[in-house]
Amino acid sequence: MKKLAFGVDIGGINTAFGLVDEKGELYGESVISTRAYPAYKDYPRYVADLCEAMLTLVKAVNFEFELIGIGIGAPNANYYKGTIETPANLWKFTADDPVQDESLRMFDFAGDVGKYFPGVPIYVTNDANAATIGEMVYGNAKGMKDFIMVTLGTGVGSGFVSNGQMIYGHDGFAGEFGHVIVERGGRDCGCGRKGCLEAYASAIGIKRTAFELMATMNDPSPLRAISFDDLDSAMLSQAAAKGDPIALEAFRVTGQRLGYALADAVTITSPEAIFLFGGLAKAGDLLLDPIKWYMEENMLFAFKNKVKVLPSGLQSKNAAILGASALVWQNM
Repeated sequence: MKKLAFGVDIGGINTAFGLVDEKGELYGESVISTRAYPAYKDYPRYVADLCEAMLTLVKAVNFEFELIGIGIGAPNANYYKGTIETPANLWKFTADDPVQDESLRMFDFAGDVGKYFPGVPIYVTNDANAATIGEMVYGNAKGMKDFIMVTLGTGVGSGFVSNGQMIYGHDGFAGEFGHVIVERGGRDCGCGRKGCLEAYASAIGIKRTAFELMATMNDPSPLRAISFDDLDSAMLSQAAAKGDPIALEAFRVTGQRLGYALADAVTITSPEAIFLFGGLAKAGDLLLDPIKWYMEENMLFAFKNKVKVLPSGLQSKNAAILGASALVWQNM
């Protein structure tokens, strides 16, 4: 009998899910809105609606199969506990909640989903770790035992693999590369600290860089007519490809920040390769070239010219679902 696993990717806007086989072939997918369930009190209804939608997808598959597990990638997810803990953009307290203590926003996600799928193994991890495992199972890291995955989206996530194993740390939260400090007292970060890499190297971070450059550079640019809310990293990529000086400088500065930080990360785990994943990574050589140059410039001599920087092999629209489903196949 065919074996399939569910991959579930929980984002701040939508939750995507699909049924995947061990080769990474998708046998059905769907999506529900995460944003439609914003409040802490909405969480039970979100779980119920998600699981009902998953069960509907199971019934829609037109052949008999065995569901061998469910892999879930989510912000602030704890692999050891199966929980999602105080996620910044999910299920917030509202003014009419009797408590407002953020530390109480703990969700037993594996246990709650398990009520709808009795007997099915459920694995939960940070969304960046899910992408990392997906790279190892389906992508360009097949056969690699030591590598780093960096996800460049709304934030900066990461996953570290050493000797073929994900590094989770003692509490399940290891690998927060996006929150290493790259400039003391620098930009405000969503985590509450200042100067984190995420504030500079995320899709939002490069926008902030572009607007700072527009304030200090005299070069004419069509970007000057675009508001901050309307500008996105794809527009910056398109402008840079046409030679726009502000966009090109924004990618150089962003690549410099990432390159220097990655050189430091290399000294800790000595990876064979570093993979870049996510919307901002789709800029290709506009970002890869400065990353490689500044990484080598800052690299400890023992590691120079030894570490590859490569695009992820999971850059399709289904990448997040594949990454989450890979949790199941890895645990098999």
